[in-house]
Amino acid sequence: MTFAHPLALGLTLVIVAVLLFALRALERRRSADALAYSNLAFLESATASPVPWTAIVTSAWAFAVVCMGVALAGPHLVAPVTVRDGAVALCIDTSGSMAATDVQPTRADAASRAARAFIDNVPDGTRVSIVAFSSSAAVIMPSSADKDELRDALARIPPPNGGTAIGDALTVAARSLPPVHHRTIVLVTDGVNNQGSDPLAVAPEIGQTGTTIDTVGIGTSGSGLLIPGTAEEADLDENALRTVAQAGHGAYVRVGDANALAQRLRDIARAPTLEWRRIDASFPLAIAGGTIMILATFGALGLGRFP
Repeated sequence: MTFAHPLALGLTLVIVAVLLFALRALERRRSADALAYSNLAFLESATASPVPWTAIVTSAWAFAVVCMGVALAGPHLVAPVTVRDGAVALCIDTSGSMAATDVQPTRADAASRAARAFIDNVPDGTRVSIVAFSSSAAVIMPSSADKDELRDALARIPPPNGGTAIGDALTVAARSLPPVHHRTIVLVTDGVNNQGSDPLAVAPEIGQTGTTIDTVGIGTSGSGLLIPGTAEEADLDENALRTVAQAGHGAYVRVGDANALAQRLRDIARAPTLEWRRIDASFPLAIAGGTIMILATFGALGLGRFP
């Protein structure tokens, strides 16, 4: 914690010391006055309270003065706060392997439904762009915070066909992000790259710009199912996706069914983004100090212990 006006702290300590001294002197005067009664024992038994109200009220006043004094000193502290000023590029694989049926009804259909769940759950105000890729990558929807437009754009995602250019997709996704502080690419793919630039070379470059890359592997390994229309087995390259996510300072998760995929994207959409920020604590401390002072004063008046 730092202070804009540290001298105010010293003044606060002086005021608190004077307050405590004055209240202590008042208590001593009351004790001296009590000696004037002829039956001191009766007075003490009649006025004694099991609760030290005077000490409580005095402590409350002192604490209130400290809060207000610290507020005047201009305290600033660094704390984690939730921010919603981010932008996300939702990058969806539309290569031929996404027609595989190891995720029902197909990988492509599951990815589309999961993308809708993501858009439905992303915090209002978050800008989302949609990138589809197979042998090449294209922006289906530029960055927008309009959820209706984003949902409509999902219908423009092409059907599964062609190769898989993950590196190109990451490059296009990174370029689709606006220059905001928090930028994230969510890559939904089976991870078997066979076209374009090497994603293992592209991901570190993107990660160095401060953009996070989360990878979601859709499908199963060793299912024995073939990609429709080919003699190739539908596979999942988890090692590549882990490496891409690690290079982008993000996380990798594999999903083997449509419901799990949708839930994972919901979780990503709902995840709070924390940022360490310098916060001015003057106002809340001033409010706290003033409130405690008012409550303590009314309490003292009600108990007949106001000086």
